[in-house]
Amino acid sequence: MEKIYIGDGGPKVSPAIYGFYRWEDNATSGEKTMENMVNLCLELGINTFDHADIYGGYQCEELFGRALSKRSFKREDVVLFTKCGLREPHPSVPDVRVRHCDTSPEHITKSVDNSLQRLRTDYIDIFLLNHFDPLANLEATAYTLRKLKERGKIRHVGVVNFSVFQHQLLASYLGIPIVTNHIELNLLNTAAFDNGQIDYIKQRYMRPLVTAPLAAGRIENGTDEKAVKVRAKLEEIGRKYNADIESIAVAWLVKLGALPLVGTTSEKRIRNIVNTFSIDLDYQDWYDLYATSTSALPEE
Repeated sequence: MEKIYIGDGGPKVSPAIYGFYRWEDNATSGEKTMENMVNLCLELGINTFDHADIYGGYQCEELFGRALSKRSFKREDVVLFTKCGLREPHPSVPDVRVRHCDTSPEHITKSVDNSLQRLRTDYIDIFLLNHFDPLANLEATAYTLRKLKERGKIRHVGVVNFSVFQHQLLASYLGIPIVTNHIELNLLNTAAFDNGQIDYIKQRYMRPLVTAPLAAGRIENGTDEKAVKVRAKLEEIGRKYNADIESIAVAWLVKLGALPLVGTTSEKRIRNIVNTFSIDLDYQDWYDLYATSTSALPEE
């Protein structure tokens, strides 16, 4: 897959990005599972990987670092995202009693150093704040991020699930570009159109980076009325393009200029997503799917 710029101020990435946000169970199966997944992604042209300190029960970064250390490619041939902020209780972090956010300078600095060590790298391509922390001193948070960038430990800054106002608030302190905002968007959840996230991301010359592009499997397997209705339309349009419904669902996002964040561990689904990039979804087919999802079109 041809690499594309994530935004006006960010690096080039693969058009699909693999994320480890659903690896809670897979992390227990260890290094071999990770190696197989990394190899599959690289074979398919996915060279961009999205981590967080908490993924896989706080194990994924370490497993990934071991897998990368065995590969015969250069560090600069892959793009690594990782993040901190959201903290979850786990036996490995006994001081975390409840799920909460922490973007204090101390936690950010410690998390970056730990991630660099676990990923076995000298720098992180994009470091993200994982959810907004309403208790944070944003001036101190921004200062810490700038210093980490100046020291070469991180190259770019991003955010996860920030509202438009939260995004603007951090940017007012930061003084360096925010190059991505991970948001949820799929044919069963189009809230990002209504709350302004998509519009603001484009205003900042960024590509939307969308989590759950297949609605966590609900597009293929959901039994609720909306999922059934959308799936029927996907099947109808899929016949036109001779494509799987999941490929069409992701093509709908790609037509928007979005980058799908692949979280599935199913090889079939990953291949369906990669097949998306050979589909040029017709303009009216895009709106047909959108209308099916929202049961509304813009008024004349």
